[in-house]
Amino acid sequence: MARGLYSDLIASMRREAQTLLTCEINLNPPNPASLAMHAAIGFEELSQATLPNGKTVSYQVLHLP
Repeated sequence: MARGLYSDLIASMRREAQTLLTCEINLNPPNPASLAMHAAIGFEELSQATLPNGKTVSYQVLHLP
């Protein structure tokens, strides 16, 4: 389901000549399935942060040709 959502979103972004898609993925608590899916799509980590609520997240980006 999530891959289909991203597929539709990326297609729409390409039609609109958008070139950058970002996301936030939980590292703590861990979300390995999300990390794996985003990596398979081509997202790359820009940075990490610990939020005031104690969660640690990865900020990731996908450059669209």
